Amino acid sequence: MAETSPKNRCGYIAIVGRPNVGKSTLLNHVLGQKISITSRKPQTTRHQVIGIKTEPGYQIVFVDTPGLHKGEPKAINRYMNRAASSALKHVNAVIFVVDRTTWNAEDEMVLKLLQPDTVPTVVAVNKVDLLEDKRALLPHLQFLADQADFKAIIPLSALRNEHIGALESEVVKFLPEGQFFYPEEQITDRSQRFLAAEIVREKITRQLGDELPYAVSVEIEEFKEDNGILHLAALILVERKGQKKILIGSGGTRLKAIGSDARRDMEKLFDQQVMLRLWIKVRSGWSDDERALRSLGYDDV
Repeated sequence: MAETSPKNRCGYIAIVGRPNVGKSTLLNHVLGQKISITSRKPQTTRHQVIGIKTEPGYQIVFVDTPGLHKGEPKAINRYMNRAASSALKHVNAVIFVVDRTTWNAEDEMVLKLLQPDTVPTVVAVNKVDLLEDKRALLPHLQFLADQADFKAIIPLSALRNEHIGALESEVVKFLPEGQFFYPEEQITDRSQRFLAAEIVREKITRQLGDELPYAVSVEIEEFKEDNGILHLAALILVERKGQKKILIGSGGTRLKAIGSDARRDMEKLFDQQVMLRLWIKVRSGWSDDERALRSLGYDDV
Protein backbone atom coordinates (compact mmCIF):
# COMPACT_ATOMS: atom_id res chain seq x y z
CA MET A 1 0.00 0.00 0.00
CA ALA A 2 1.38 3.41 -0.95
CA GLU A 3 2.10 5.77 1.90
CA THR A 4 -0.05 8.88 2.03
CA SER A 5 1.87 12.13 2.44
CA PRO A 6 1.14 14.07 5.63
CA LYS A 7 -1.33 16.89 5.17
CA ASN A 8 -0.46 20.49 5.83
CA ARG A 9 -2.19 22.58 8.45
CA CYS A 10 -2.85 26.29 8.15
CA GLY A 11 -4.93 28.83 10.04
CA TYR A 12 -5.25 32.13 11.84
CA ILE A 13 -4.28 32.73 15.48
CA ALA A 14 -5.15 36.10 17.09
CA ILE A 15 -2.85 37.53 19.77
CA VAL A 16 -4.94 39.68 22.12
CA GLY A 17 -4.72 41.30 25.54
CA ARG A 18 -4.80 44.63 27.27
CA PRO A 19 -2.11 47.24 26.48
CA ASN A 20 1.55 46.64 27.34
CA VAL A 21 1.43 42.92 28.12
CA GLY A 22 3.99 42.05 25.42
CA LYS A 23 1.89 40.93 22.45
CA SER A 24 4.16 42.45 19.80
CA THR A 25 7.32 41.23 21.51
CA LEU A 26 5.83 37.75 21.54
CA LEU A 27 5.05 37.89 17.81
CA ASN A 28 8.53 39.13 16.93
CA HIS A 29 10.21 36.34 18.88
CA VAL A 30 7.93 33.65 17.48
CA LEU A 31 8.84 34.80 13.96
CA GLY A 32 12.50 35.35 14.74
CA GLN A 33 12.27 38.73 13.04
CA LYS A 34 10.93 42.12 14.04
CA ILE A 35 7.79 43.13 12.16
CA SER A 36 5.73 44.64 14.98
CA ILE A 37 7.06 47.69 16.83
CA THR A 38 7.52 47.65 20.59
CA SER A 39 8.10 50.02 23.46
CA ARG A 40 7.41 50.16 27.18
CA LYS A 41 4.59 52.61 26.53
CA PRO A 42 1.03 51.25 26.40
CA GLN A 43 -0.83 51.33 23.08
CA THR A 44 2.30 51.37 20.93
CA THR A 45 0.59 49.00 18.48
CA ARG A 46 -2.22 50.76 16.59
CA HIS A 47 -2.97 48.40 13.70
CA GLN A 48 -3.56 44.74 13.13
CA VAL A 49 -0.24 43.29 11.98
CA ILE A 50 -0.07 39.82 10.43
CA GLY A 51 3.00 37.67 11.04
CA ILE A 52 3.41 34.41 9.12
CA LYS A 53 5.31 31.45 10.59
CA THR A 54 5.86 28.56 8.17
CA GLU A 55 7.35 25.26 9.28
CA PRO A 56 7.32 21.80 7.69
CA GLY A 57 3.69 20.70 7.81
CA TYR A 58 2.08 23.88 9.06
CA GLN A 59 1.69 27.62 8.61
CA ILE A 60 0.46 29.86 11.43
CA VAL A 61 -0.90 33.27 10.46
CA PHE A 62 -0.63 35.32 13.64
CA VAL A 63 -2.72 38.48 13.96
CA ASP A 64 -1.09 40.96 16.38
CA THR A 65 -3.57 43.49 17.72
CA PRO A 66 -3.64 46.80 19.59
CA GLY A 67 -4.23 46.47 23.32
CA LEU A 68 -7.90 46.44 24.27
CA HIS A 69 -8.49 49.21 26.78
CA LYS A 70 -11.34 50.77 28.70
CA GLY A 71 -12.43 54.30 27.89
CA GLU A 72 -12.35 55.65 24.35
CA PRO A 73 -11.67 59.37 24.63
CA LYS A 74 -10.54 59.85 21.03
CA ALA A 75 -11.30 58.47 17.60
CA ILE A 76 -7.90 56.78 17.46
CA ASN A 77 -8.67 54.88 20.70
CA ARG A 78 -11.95 53.70 19.24
CA TYR A 79 -10.13 52.63 16.08
CA MET A 80 -7.61 50.58 18.09
CA ASN A 81 -10.36 48.80 20.02
CA ARG A 82 -12.16 48.01 16.74
CA ALA A 83 -8.93 46.70 15.23
CA ALA A 84 -8.38 44.40 18.20
CA SER A 85 -11.98 43.20 18.40
CA SER A 86 -12.27 42.50 14.67
CA ALA A 87 -9.25 40.19 14.85
CA LEU A 88 -11.37 37.75 16.86
CA LYS A 89 -13.60 37.08 13.87
CA HIS A 90 -12.81 34.04 11.72
CA VAL A 91 -9.75 32.87 13.68
CA ASN A 92 -9.04 29.27 14.58
CA ALA A 93 -7.71 30.04 18.04
CA VAL A 94 -6.67 32.90 20.31
CA ILE A 95 -3.58 33.57 22.39
CA PHE A 96 -4.69 35.65 25.38
CA VAL A 97 -1.59 37.41 26.76
CA VAL A 98 -1.56 38.50 30.41
CA ASP A 99 1.17 40.12 32.48
CA ARG A 100 2.58 37.92 35.24
CA THR A 101 0.22 37.69 38.23
CA THR A 102 -1.64 40.90 37.42
CA TRP A 103 -5.38 40.68 36.64
CA ASN A 104 -7.42 43.86 36.33
CA ALA A 105 -10.63 45.26 34.83
CA GLU A 106 -9.11 45.45 31.33
CA ASP A 107 -8.09 41.78 31.46
CA GLU A 108 -11.67 41.02 32.51
CA MET A 109 -12.98 43.05 29.57
CA VAL A 110 -10.76 41.13 27.14
CA LEU A 111 -11.95 37.82 28.57
CA LYS A 112 -15.60 38.77 28.02
CA LEU A 113 -14.86 39.52 24.36
CA LEU A 114 -12.98 36.28 23.79
CA GLN A 115 -15.75 33.75 24.40
CA PRO A 116 -13.25 30.91 25.07
CA ASP A 117 -16.10 28.39 25.04
CA THR A 118 -16.56 29.16 21.33
CA VAL A 119 -13.01 29.85 20.10
CA PRO A 120 -10.14 27.78 21.53
CA THR A 121 -8.11 30.06 23.78
CA VAL A 122 -4.60 29.58 25.15
CA VAL A 123 -3.37 31.89 27.91
CA ALA A 124 0.22 33.11 27.66
CA VAL A 125 1.35 34.33 31.08
CA ASN A 126 4.12 36.66 29.95
CA LYS A 127 7.10 38.27 31.75
CA VAL A 128 7.35 35.52 34.38
CA ASP A 129 11.12 36.13 34.43
CA LEU A 130 10.36 39.44 36.17
CA LEU A 131 8.43 37.85 39.05
CA GLU A 132 10.15 38.60 42.34
CA ASP A 133 8.26 35.87 44.19
CA LYS A 134 7.98 32.81 41.96
CA ARG A 135 5.74 31.15 44.58
CA ALA A 136 2.96 33.54 43.57
CA LEU A 137 2.78 32.00 40.09
CA LEU A 138 1.17 28.65 40.89
CA PRO A 139 -1.90 30.04 42.71
CA HIS A 140 -2.33 32.62 39.94
CA LEU A 141 -2.31 29.87 37.31
CA GLN A 142 -5.10 28.18 39.27
CA PHE A 143 -6.96 31.51 39.43
CA LEU A 144 -6.72 31.80 35.64
CA ALA A 145 -7.89 28.23 35.16
CA ASP A 146 -10.99 29.05 37.20
CA GLN A 147 -11.92 32.00 34.95
CA ALA A 148 -12.84 30.05 31.80
CA ASP A 149 -12.36 26.86 29.84
CA PHE A 150 -8.91 27.68 28.51
CA LYS A 151 -7.24 24.99 26.42
CA ALA A 152 -3.85 25.62 28.04
CA ILE A 153 -2.11 28.12 30.32
CA ILE A 154 1.58 28.59 29.55
CA PRO A 155 3.98 30.73 31.62
CA LEU A 156 6.68 32.24 29.42
CA SER A 157 9.00 35.14 28.76
CA ALA A 158 8.64 36.55 25.25
CA LEU A 159 11.64 38.86 25.65
CA ARG A 160 13.94 36.05 26.80
CA ASN A 161 12.46 33.59 24.29
CA GLU A 162 11.56 31.15 27.07
CA HIS A 163 8.82 28.52 26.53
CA ILE A 164 7.66 30.11 23.27
CA GLY A 165 8.09 26.75 21.57
CA ALA A 166 5.59 25.22 23.99
CA LEU A 167 3.07 27.93 23.11
CA GLU A 168 3.56 27.36 19.39
CA SER A 169 3.13 23.60 19.79
CA GLU A 170 -0.13 24.19 21.61
CA VAL A 171 -1.73 26.47 19.03
CA VAL A 172 -0.70 24.24 16.10
CA LYS A 173 -3.24 21.74 17.42
CA PHE A 174 -6.07 24.08 16.43
CA LEU A 175 -4.99 24.63 12.82
CA PRO A 176 -7.27 22.93 10.29
CA GLU A 177 -5.86 20.85 7.47
CA GLY A 178 -5.42 22.86 4.31
CA GLN A 179 -3.05 24.54 1.88
CA PHE A 180 -0.80 27.36 3.02
CA PHE A 181 -2.30 30.82 2.58
CA TYR A 182 1.02 32.54 1.88
CA PRO A 183 4.34 31.69 0.19
CA GLU A 184 6.72 29.97 2.60
CA GLU A 185 9.23 32.85 2.54
CA GLN A 186 6.65 35.56 3.36
CA ILE A 187 6.55 36.75 6.98
CA THR A 188 3.95 39.55 6.87
CA ASP A 189 1.20 40.97 4.69
CA ARG A 190 2.25 44.55 5.42
CA SER A 191 4.05 46.69 2.84
CA GLN A 192 7.59 47.96 3.21
CA ARG A 193 6.19 51.49 3.43
CA PHE A 194 4.04 50.50 6.41
CA LEU A 195 6.96 48.80 8.17
CA ALA A 196 9.21 51.83 7.59
CA ALA A 197 6.60 54.21 9.02
CA GLU A 198 6.16 51.99 12.07
CA ILE A 199 9.92 51.91 12.70
CA VAL A 200 10.04 55.72 12.77
CA ARG A 201 7.07 55.83 15.13
CA GLU A 202 8.70 53.26 17.40
CA LYS A 203 11.84 55.40 17.76
CA ILE A 204 9.72 58.45 18.57
CA THR A 205 7.71 56.50 21.16
CA ARG A 206 10.81 55.09 22.80
CA GLN A 207 12.53 58.46 23.06
CA LEU A 208 9.51 60.64 23.82
CA GLY A 209 6.82 58.37 25.25
CA ASP A 210 6.32 60.48 28.36
CA GLU A 211 6.58 63.88 26.68
CA LEU A 212 4.70 63.03 23.49
CA PRO A 213 2.56 59.99 24.24
CA TYR A 214 0.06 59.37 21.44
CA ALA A 215 -0.17 62.55 19.39
CA VAL A 216 2.19 61.32 16.65
CA SER A 217 1.57 59.61 13.32
CA VAL A 218 4.05 58.86 10.52
CA GLU A 219 3.53 58.76 6.75
CA ILE A 220 6.10 57.61 4.19
CA GLU A 221 5.90 60.12 1.36
CA GLU A 222 8.84 58.83 -0.68
CA PHE A 223 10.05 55.25 -1.06
CA LYS A 224 12.30 54.56 -4.02
CA GLU A 225 15.53 52.76 -4.85
CA ASP A 226 18.35 54.44 -6.76
CA ASN A 227 21.71 52.78 -7.47
CA GLY A 228 21.16 50.20 -4.74
CA ILE A 229 20.26 52.81 -2.11
CA LEU A 230 16.75 53.02 -0.68
CA HIS A 231 15.61 56.64 -0.37
CA LEU A 232 12.84 57.31 2.14
CA ALA A 233 11.11 60.50 3.22
CA ALA A 234 8.91 60.34 6.31
CA LEU A 235 6.40 62.96 7.44
CA ILE A 236 5.85 63.07 11.20
CA LEU A 237 2.44 64.46 12.13
CA VAL A 238 1.82 66.14 15.49
CA GLU A 239 -1.11 68.11 16.91
CA ARG A 240 0.57 71.19 18.41
CA LYS A 241 3.53 73.48 17.74
CA GLY A 242 4.96 72.67 21.17
CA GLN A 243 5.08 68.99 20.23
CA LYS A 244 7.00 69.83 17.07
CA LYS A 245 9.55 71.71 19.15
CA ILE A 246 9.96 68.74 21.50
CA LEU A 247 10.50 66.39 18.57
CA ILE A 248 13.15 68.57 16.97
CA GLY A 249 15.06 69.03 20.22
CA SER A 250 17.86 71.47 20.91
CA GLY A 251 19.62 72.24 17.64
CA GLY A 252 17.76 69.39 15.95
CA THR A 253 19.61 66.75 18.00
CA ARG A 254 16.55 64.73 18.98
CA LEU A 255 15.17 64.45 15.45
CA LYS A 256 18.63 63.43 14.20
CA ALA A 257 18.82 60.69 16.86
CA ILE A 258 15.37 59.39 15.91
CA GLY A 259 16.36 59.34 12.24
CA SER A 260 19.66 57.59 12.94
CA ASP A 261 18.04 54.87 15.06
CA ALA A 262 15.26 54.34 12.50
CA ARG A 263 17.70 54.14 9.60
CA ARG A 264 19.74 51.41 11.31
CA ASP A 265 16.65 49.29 11.87
CA MET A 266 15.48 49.83 8.28
CA GLU A 267 18.84 48.74 6.91
CA LYS A 268 18.56 45.49 8.89
CA LEU A 269 14.99 44.92 7.75
CA PHE A 270 15.47 45.79 4.08
CA ASP A 271 19.05 44.49 3.88
CA GLN A 272 20.38 47.51 2.01
CA GLN A 273 21.67 51.02 2.55
CA VAL A 274 18.97 53.53 3.47
CA MET A 275 18.89 57.31 3.15
CA LEU A 276 16.16 58.68 5.41
CA ARG A 277 14.79 62.21 5.57
CA LEU A 278 12.36 63.31 8.28
CA TRP A 279 10.22 66.39 8.62
CA ILE A 280 7.41 67.43 10.93
CA LYS A 281 4.00 68.95 10.26
CA VAL A 282 1.39 70.24 12.70
CA ARG A 283 -2.19 69.10 12.05
CA SER A 284 -4.45 70.03 14.93
CA GLY A 285 -6.82 67.36 16.25
CA TRP A 286 -5.88 64.60 13.79
CA SER A 287 -6.17 61.83 16.44
CA ASP A 288 -9.83 62.66 17.13
CA ASP A 289 -10.90 63.17 13.51
CA GLU A 290 -12.33 60.09 11.76
CA ARG A 291 -11.69 61.53 8.27
CA ALA A 292 -8.09 62.44 9.13
CA LEU A 293 -7.52 58.95 10.53
CA ARG A 294 -8.81 57.34 7.34
CA SER A 295 -6.50 59.51 5.25
CA LEU A 296 -3.59 58.34 7.41
CA GLY A 297 -4.39 54.68 6.83
CA TYR A 298 -6.44 53.93 9.95
CA ASP A 299 -9.14 52.24 7.91
CA ASP A 300 -8.17 48.57 7.77
CA VAL A 301 -10.94 47.24 10.06
